Amino acid sequence: MKFDTKLLHAGHNPKEHQMCINVPIYPTTAFDFDDVERGAGLFDLKVAGDIYTRLSNPTNNILETRLAELEGGVGALSFSSGQAATTAAILNITSAGEEVVAASTLYGGTCNLFSSTFKKLGINVKFAKGEEPEDFEREITDKTRCIFIELLSNPALNIIDIEKLAEVAHRHGIPLIVDNTIPSPYLCRPIEWGADIVVHSTTKYISGHGNAMGGAIIDSGNFDWAASGKYPELTTPDESYHGIVYTEAFGKSAYIVKARAQILRDMGACPSPFNSYLTISGLETLSLRMRRHCDSALKIAEWLEAHPSISWVNYPGLKSSKYYELAQKYTPKGCSSIIGFGLKGGARAGEKFINSLTIPIHTTNIGDTRSIITYPYLTTHRQLSDEQKVACGVTDDFMRFSVGLEDIDDIIEDLERAIKLSQCI
Repeated sequence: MKFDTKLLHAGHNPKEHQMCINVPIYPTTAFDFDDVERGAGLFDLKVAGDIYTRLSNPTNNILETRLAELEGGVGALSFSSGQAATTAAILNITSAGEEVVAASTLYGGTCNLFSSTFKKLGINVKFAKGEEPEDFEREITDKTRCIFIELLSNPALNIIDIEKLAEVAHRHGIPLIVDNTIPSPYLCRPIEWGADIVVHSTTKYISGHGNAMGGAIIDSGNFDWAASGKYPELTTPDESYHGIVYTEAFGKSAYIVKARAQILRDMGACPSPFNSYLTISGLETLSLRMRRHCDSALKIAEWLEAHPSISWVNYPGLKSSKYYELAQKYTPKGCSSIIGFGLKGGARAGEKFINSLTIPIHTTNIGDTRSIITYPYLTTHRQLSDEQKVACGVTDDFMRFSVGLEDIDDIIEDLERAIKLSQCI
């Protein structure tokens, strides 16, 4: 099946679900083992099937299969949020005393997770001082267990050359983890460029309607976990599962099976089957929505770039962007719906601008059908130090605009009016 067909059919066979053409919701906590022998096989990971919704659920399973096929992976695992998925992706292969190398231009919540919470767990995250592959390579040591980046970072919208960075990671025997939330698999499939693990906040474009929290990890199945000797959690017996060795028992799926059998089992950040159902429903229109998002965002970015009260515009689809060539390489169908721009007048003008808008909603989400405006300096990145804010590209004049599916003329008219009012200070 091609991409648009997978959006509607991958992972779901009506004959296996009482002939339902829509994916059913399974609102159950547990599943009948049928007999003792099958129950024992389930708990030994020798028999496929559902035990308890914290581990798996038929509705969640269909979402996972669909995401794996859309991203080109061997398997996927769904979570209650994107933050939970990112946490699990790292903890699955990293222990106290080990390190992660990450991009400095990450989403504020991810920065807090990496710099604060992981630090308390004994995991040291080193932020690359730049965007070039060699900037990441300089931070790699014998303790490094992975590299983590966002493709189209939130909110700086920088693009790191995945293909070259994957070469660096693999040369050092470590995987590259890419957060693909903003492009979605419609615009880019990082696995095709060398990424080993893909992470999503499905709350955003995958779901697309602002009604369901969720996250996911997709495993490429391409990384050789045994080759470097750095991942004993995958290559030596797991005593919590009768000494099973994941690489031996599950081959290319070792990483994603361990994430479910150990991390999800113990930390419990599973999604509600109802949220997975809503996410599947939203996913069906991903291609249609992303095309509209991209078309409108580019036109608005060009309009903002020509506006006398706007000091700068950051959108990789603009020919003036320093990321334009990389955008043409990795996201040739469009650069998603996020636009960053600087409003003349700084914080005072920014506050008046946001309070004067009528169509965009002032909140923290992105990727919604509705347009959303965010003032990161005082909201999403508020907890960060001034130095961290600068590293993330967050200044006091910076506005993050997630372009929705409203009529573009209405959006531009509303922006124009609010910008004019913002300058009357």
